[in-house]
Amino acid sequence: MDTKNYVIKQISIFSENRPGRLASIAHALGEEKINILAFSIAEANGFGVVRALVDHPEKAYKKLSSLGFNVAFTDVIAVQMQDIPGGLYEIAKVLGDAQINIEYSYAYSGKDAAVLILRVDQVEDAIGKIQKSGATLLERSVFH
Repeated sequence: MDTKNYVIKQISIFSENRPGRLASIAHALGEEKINILAFSIAEANGFGVVRALVDHPEKAYKKLSSLGFNVAFTDVIAVQMQDIPGGLYEIAKVLGDAQINIEYSYAYSGKDAAVLILRVDQVEDAIGKIQKSGATLLERSVFH
């Protein structure tokens, strides 16, 4: 099974958790005409992690690194799910039943469906189980 079309390159930006940092990141990406498609922010001990899907991850990495941000890539997958009560349960159950751990996730709701972004500990197995369940994985090309 060829899973590489479903592995999406997410950028993670590590920064001090203080006023103006998100604005700096967003401004830098805007200057480069890089579109932020989805993002989340997590906080721990005075530092923040901005995780983002952008349409040009390599370009974003270069720009933010040049400004002194600590940036890393992480492989994630995106699952289209029903935007109804229980939609998340269906995907979480498939992965839980397969003993695949969700390390973190974030989601966004679109007009026709919701999309769940997942960082899992067994990417290839997760892709296979999700496909087998009948759920729709979004291809990398949707994002970049």
